[in-house]
Amino acid sequence: MTKRFLDKVAFVTGAASGIGRATAVLLANEGAKVFAVDVDRDGLHATLTQIEEVGGIADGRPCDVADMASVKDAVDAAAAKFGGLDVLCNIAGIGSFKRFEELTEEDWNRTFAVNVTGMFHTVRAALPHLLATTPGCVVNVGSTASLRGNAYAAHYSASKAAVLLLTRSLALEFADRDLRFNCVCPGGVKTPLVRNFMRRADFDPHLVDYQAPPKTGHFADPIDIARIIAFLASAEARMINGAALTADGGTLA
Repeated sequence: MTKRFLDKVAFVTGAASGIGRATAVLLANEGAKVFAVDVDRDGLHATLTQIEEVGGIADGRPCDVADMASVKDAVDAAAAKFGGLDVLCNIAGIGSFKRFEELTEEDWNRTFAVNVTGMFHTVRAALPHLLATTPGCVVNVGSTASLRGNAYAAHYSASKAAVLLLTRSLALEFADRDLRFNCVCPGGVKTPLVRNFMRRADFDPHLVDYQAPPKTGHFADPIDIARIIAFLASAEARMINGAALTADGGTLA
């Protein structure tokens, strides 16, 4: 396997399962020293064990990205453990289908706290380390929901749209400081989160059926998205900055 990340340190959020786990393992396999975080202790332990079993270098700790103190402690621990930070992969996220009338203020605030404010926390905490080891890069995970409206997912779609514009704004602001920001926008992916987006009997099928990939496509596996994240984080993508790379099997096409 190509070792694109030898001597690089990567901080990966949402690493206990799905895209986060696949990304942490892939980066480690390609030579990165990976610091993995998640709120799911057992899942995180399984990810770290998987990396270590194949000879990768990894450490990590439980972390709630919605809590700035928790994030700062984790980022500082990563930099102290591995001597810096080169890559930040913001993959932690939550979401669900709910009618707008059913949404509570708690639903709305928690969705934004994890999906948007969580990225604010990680970037702020990681920024001094990323700028000290340029070239650096940040890869944020948005969604096709960053790019269109979605019935029964106003809270999720609004948060993912914010992720995209946060990414593009930071890409502009830090372009002259050798720090890149890009966003991957997956469609359906076979992860635990997809269970929260099952169509309900009381939903209008015309408003949700279009969200599935076309018959010529398929739901992605987590590794499909992890490979895109790794590409954007690598030197091969040094001219890609502020991009929203759609990975949806043709759904939006």
